[in-house]
Amino acid sequence: MKFSISSLYTWYRDLLRNPKYRLWIVAGTLLYLISPFDVSPDVFPILGQIDDGIILTLFLTEVSSMVIESFKARRENTKGENSPANSTSEKDTIDVDAVSVE
Repeated sequence: MKFSISSLYTWYRDLLRNPKYRLWIVAGTLLYLISPFDVSPDVFPILGQIDDGIILTLFLTEVSSMVIESFKARRENTKGENSPANSTSEKDTIDVDAVSVE
C-alpha cells in the first residue's frame, strides 16, 4: 500500500464535505488539536507545532471554502428570486428552433 499526502488530503476533504460525517470530523479535528496525544507531541519544540499547524490550516481552508460556497449559493438563490429581470418564469418562455426555408 502506497502512502501519499495528496490521497490523505483528498480523503480528509471528502469526509469533511460529506454532511453525514461532517460533525464527527470537525469534533475529531478540534480534539486532535487540543489533545496532548498526537503524531508528534507538542513537547518537541518545532515538530509538535508543525503537525498542529498543518491540520489547523487544512481544517480552516476547507471549512472556509464550504462557508463561501454556501454563501454564494444562498446569494444566487435570493438574487434570482427577487430580480426584476427574472420576472418571466421558465414556463412562460417558449423555445423555438429556427429552420432555414429555401
